[in-house]
Amino acid sequence: MSYKNEKYYVGVDIGGTKILAILVNSKFEVIAREKKKTKVWVKGAQPEIRIVETIKSVLDSVDNLKIEGIGLGVPGPVDHKNGVVVTTPNIGLENFPLGDIISEEFSVPSAVDNDVNLGTFAEWVFSGYGDAKHVLGVFPGTGIGGGLIINRKILHGASGGAGEIGHFTVQLGGPLCGCGKRGCLEALASRIAIVKEVIALILRGECPYLAERIGTDASKLRSSIIAEAIENGEKKVEEIVRKSAYLTGVAIANAINLISPNLVILGGGLIEALGKIYLEEIQRAVKEHAMPFLRRKVEIVVGKLGDDAVAMGGALLISKKLEKE
Repeated sequence: MSYKNEKYYVGVDIGGTKILAILVNSKFEVIAREKKKTKVWVKGAQPEIRIVETIKSVLDSVDNLKIEGIGLGVPGPVDHKNGVVVTTPNIGLENFPLGDIISEEFSVPSAVDNDVNLGTFAEWVFSGYGDAKHVLGVFPGTGIGGGLIINRKILHGASGGAGEIGHFTVQLGGPLCGCGKRGCLEALASRIAIVKEVIALILRGECPYLAERIGTDASKLRSSIIAEAIENGEKKVEEIVRKSAYLTGVAIANAINLISPNLVILGGGLIEALGKIYLEEIQRAVKEHAMPFLRRKVEIVVGKLGDDAVAMGGALLISKKLEKE
């Protein structure tokens, strides 16, 4: 493979359960990818070690290649101007200077933003939705992240953390969320919330297929296995997923009433595995809870980039940053 006169970028998706790094060329074709489980994020640990290991692994897969920069997506509010992770409810990072650490380690520029901002950005640019001027991205997974593109630019807001749809309050006095509040959408409708309810069903003997498949080991209950259970007739599991999807749709309806986007992009692990159910329930919730005039202006779609969306957004972010310098 010839690398002459080509530019390369690394995009990194730092999630609650995994880190994904991809290497792309200037046409944003994926040259290599590396995924590592995060296992457990622990306060006081050195999370940069696992992040650096993942980036090194993807670079080691292609010899003698010089990269221009690294873009990273992190769940939670980010000071994107300074590359600082403000807080991550599901990981435990606080005021963490990720950008400086990565730039120093690899001797290249870096850029850091919220993961769903980047996933939304990448889907908007690469999946054929570039005509939309105002975009809401919602990515249900370990948590539920939101991203906003307003007037064709990522909206960060006064705090830098705009778009946290997962922390809309949808049930007063509801279950405790990772952010410390009660009743957040994330506490009621994320994959973690779904897993809690499904494990309870297994313990009550109401999910024979899953009981045989995973026992009561919650760590094995991935989005793909939830989808598999539904395909094999676990109706109560489907009810739980539909309820979670509907609640997500209620939050999206409220966001539509507030910002009136042209487009809502759905992404993340649960959408990838259970997109048909989610799309049905979200469209139903939007029809029932968004103002008719506003909802008629909105197209709701499932993203096309799958697991690569956030990492692709990271690569796109650093390339755009370097273009301006």
